[in-house]
Amino acid sequence: MADTRAGFVALIGEPNAGKSTLLNQMVGAKVSIVTHKVQTTRARIRGIAMEGSAQIVFVDTPGLFRPRRRLDRAMVAAAWGGAADADVVVLLVEAHRGLTEGVRTIIEALKDRLPARTRVALAINKIDRVKAEELLGLSKTMNEAYGFEKTFMISAEKGYGVKDLKEWLAAELPEGPWFYPEDQIADLPMRMIAAEVTREKLTLRLHEELPYQLTVETERWEERKDGSARIDQIVYVARDGHKGIVLGNRGETIKAVGKAAREELTEFLGRPVHLFLTVKVRPNWLEESERYSEMGLDFRDGD
Repeated sequence: MADTRAGFVALIGEPNAGKSTLLNQMVGAKVSIVTHKVQTTRARIRGIAMEGSAQIVFVDTPGLFRPRRRLDRAMVAAAWGGAADADVVVLLVEAHRGLTEGVRTIIEALKDRLPARTRVALAINKIDRVKAEELLGLSKTMNEAYGFEKTFMISAEKGYGVKDLKEWLAAELPEGPWFYPEDQIADLPMRMIAAEVTREKLTLRLHEELPYQLTVETERWEERKDGSARIDQIVYVARDGHKGIVLGNRGETIKAVGKAAREELTEFLGRPVHLFLTVKVRPNWLEESERYSEMGLDFRDGD
């Protein structure tokens, strides 16, 4: 067998730049929740992709933005922690938005926060939204702002250019044994993946601020003799009014969310799933360290 390679690749960028979509495209399965809302990725989800004899372990970091609350600060700390530990960093920017103030801030931080040896590639995403000459201009501007190892033009959603990026990353990783079995696609515990699936469905159903005021935890996971799984989850909300919104008229919203999450989990696990959701009001969940541990974040990073 050819010499194996393995290493960590951090995807960084502003919220909504397409990091989760790119991760799912690279891995070939939905390991990171993708919604139209910003800041949906909370934990550093690791997706695992094989390319030839190389194993690429992707660290899908929360979007980098100006933090306001403790949860925001913990998410941003997790993002930079993931980037600093990686062998290669990929900065994702949106073609139609270009060099925004947020991207400038990230580039400045790249110079300060990453070890000198870290290689950083640029991936200009959503290229189908702009003309070719605009792309070339943006590539030139970005490379003048930072010394990127290589620039890729991609559409994470449609898959354009993703293969080239994946092959380049595989070749850049250090030689060494694989970290995970060949057929494993994520290192998050299944309990956490199940909670993320339900949170995605809630995010898609609810509007405005509410999704950032709730969290989902898998309380119980029971393997049944018939091969099915019973999963009990709690949706924590901050206020009584939020509970009513999550439940919906005659419980219709939570029923629809439960059905959508159950169907996706059944497909993901390849066996029947019985999903039970409970909504609980917990006014201070955003200040409780246990909630952060469940999301894979460090509570202290929010200080």
